[in-house]
Amino acid sequence: MSSSFKQGIHPRYKEELTWQKPLQKAQIPEKVIIPLQQHIGAPCSPLVQKGDKVQKGQKIGDTEGFVSAPVHASISGQVKEIKEIRLPTGERGQAAVIESENCRAKESLEQLKIPFDPESAAPEEIRSIIREAGITGMGGAMFPTHVKLNIPENKDIEYFILNGAECEPYLTVDERVMMEWTEEIIQGMKYIMSALKVKKGIVAIEDNKQEAIKIFRDIAADEEQIEVKVFKTKYPQGGERMLIKAALDREVPEGGLPLDVGVVVNNVLTAASVCRALKEGMPLIERPVCVTGEALEEPGNYIARIGTPIKDLIEQAGGFKSKPGKVIVGGPMMGVAQPDLEAPLIKGSSGILALPRDLVEVSAPLSCIRCARCVDACPMHLMPTKLMNFVKEDMIEKAEAMKLESCIECGCCSYVCPSRIPLVHYFRLGKAELQARKRDKDE
Repeated sequence: MSSSFKQGIHPRYKEELTWQKPLQKAQIPEKVIIPLQQHIGAPCSPLVQKGDKVQKGQKIGDTEGFVSAPVHASISGQVKEIKEIRLPTGERGQAAVIESENCRAKESLEQLKIPFDPESAAPEEIRSIIREAGITGMGGAMFPTHVKLNIPENKDIEYFILNGAECEPYLTVDERVMMEWTEEIIQGMKYIMSALKVKKGIVAIEDNKQEAIKIFRDIAADEEQIEVKVFKTKYPQGGERMLIKAALDREVPEGGLPLDVGVVVNNVLTAASVCRALKEGMPLIERPVCVTGEALEEPGNYIARIGTPIKDLIEQAGGFKSKPGKVIVGGPMMGVAQPDLEAPLIKGSSGILALPRDLVEVSAPLSCIRCARCVDACPMHLMPTKLMNFVKEDMIEKAEAMKLESCIECGCCSYVCPSRIPLVHYFRLGKAELQARKRDKDE
């Protein structure tokens, strides 16, 4: 029986564009742009400078901050400059620009040094290699994985959930990875469970991914500690809180984390990257990405180097059929529109979505008609209309009291609004203002 969480929406998924397209290696780019912050937490400082020669897999940025993750060169070549760029997330940050001296030549990999047997390694040894590999959450949040696996002594973890509930419309890369890299994912899952010292693992998959479900059930049939659970296809089923509620009927407390209810959640791609780091010494220098949308000639799923300019991947997907209305990094619900196609692929970039103009035409919002569709859709059980009004009237304290910071910015409210009010836009503005006021108060 498929289960789910309450509320949410059923958008048009448009997965038929790519779900049958196998993963294929993208061309090695002539130039990569490696941001020094591809994670939540402290940004890295550059370990290289202009003119340095670097090798694929070489660490080029790091920091002593605990909540952080190093970055590595994804191609061999020369550092042309360290400069500030606009990141795909919309923020600005430093990046190393590396040009390949011969992108067609066979590259050697600077592997991670694994001083132990991964099968019998202690939890702290596993976490150490995961950190050195620069692995972050690859479902979009980019939280450093070694930090998530470092559990405080006062917390007991009972379950590990492997998140294969790819719920954003258009995106199919997790589904392809689950079908093609199944054994690596399961092995990575075992390493993560070992680091957490947990005995119960759940593979969470939505019921529109029948082939992946069958493959995982066949492999997990001999794994006593791993169970495959199927969930109804609904957005945002892949959110941690929604997944935990659907899988275990546990509710993460307000302002809390999954570990507060004895659970840790990681994306399937994160597990595959953990496996490659521990078995092959492979740092996180490439990732699968779904390049899709009706504005492209040949949508597909690619394994691309971190730092590859978006325009290079669009060219490999046949280029544009016509001038697009919008190019988004991520999915249509939570992704970020890009003003510059030189922006690089980063660790959390699960998709590049090119939409034609007729699908992104924006009409002026109308007045709220108090239909409460946004309230019915909100998976966090908030009142979006009241929150919006408080933000618009600069009543930030009242918005905070109504749990503004609990909003996960999933976009369900904006999607169902018949007046086309950009509700999430107001919530982001409100959160930014709230944080600014807290900083001013602290100072």
